[in-house]
Amino acid sequence: MDHEELQAVRARYDREMRRGARPDSARARVERAGAVVRQTAPGDGWNGVLWSDLDEGTADAAIAAQVAYFAERGVSAFEWKLYGHDRPADLGERLRTAGFTPEPAETLLVGRADELASLPVEPPEGITLRPVTDEAGVDLMMQVHAGAFGTDRPGIRQLLLSLLEDEPETVAAVLAMAGDTPVSAARMEMRPGSSFAGLWGGGTLPQWRGRGIYRLLVAHRARIAAERGIPYLQVDASEDSRPILERLGFGVLGMTVPWVWTAPAG
Repeated sequence: MDHEELQAVRARYDREMRRGARPDSARARVERAGAVVRQTAPGDGWNGVLWSDLDEGTADAAIAAQVAYFAERGVSAFEWKLYGHDRPADLGERLRTAGFTPEPAETLLVGRADELASLPVEPPEGITLRPVTDEAGVDLMMQVHAGAFGTDRPGIRQLLLSLLEDEPETVAAVLAMAGDTPVSAARMEMRPGSSFAGLWGGGTLPQWRGRGIYRLLVAHRARIAAERGIPYLQVDASEDSRPILERLGFGVLGMTVPWVWTAPAG
């Protein structure tokens, strides 16, 4: 995509996925509170700010209002999803002053589903793909994620179980198997009416990297999105996955940093 097209796609992404965001599960709620769009979710679900329209005169009060809102509901932590083109330009520093901590920056990438679906990809020798449709499959995904990322992700487990139970048509989760051993896992979320399918959680065990499994899982999910008429795939890419995705044809829409507020102990 050229620069002009990427700018148009970014505006579309902001309009659909942030300002007009839909809940990431049937058990979550998205609402607009003044110049902020936020999601609240029960249990280990994702809580946070998806979009804001602020300036130097309104930012600090809006930040304080969101901290108060989530704190009053007993939320232990919530995320302010900050994008590089958000305003004011110093919003990140204002979040820091308010007690938020930044997580590693990610690159917002987008690719055309139909082009990615046609990638000439064959499974590496000994690898087969297995759709995830039940709790046992989700637990295998969590096993892969723990090995690939070094962390447990109870919120992702809860989200996947909720989606598979309540809205199975909105998620496509898949395992790459070496015999009976799961070695890679990924999912795609497809909110109704959206032009973007989100690729999430792509992780491969260290000893299985460099064999084309990640590329295989991207192409697999792209085919599903293209068959459903979804034009774009979107990824919040780490520094490890960004170069792979750019080589596959993804374009950069910008940078994003998750700023996390954690409730004080006690």
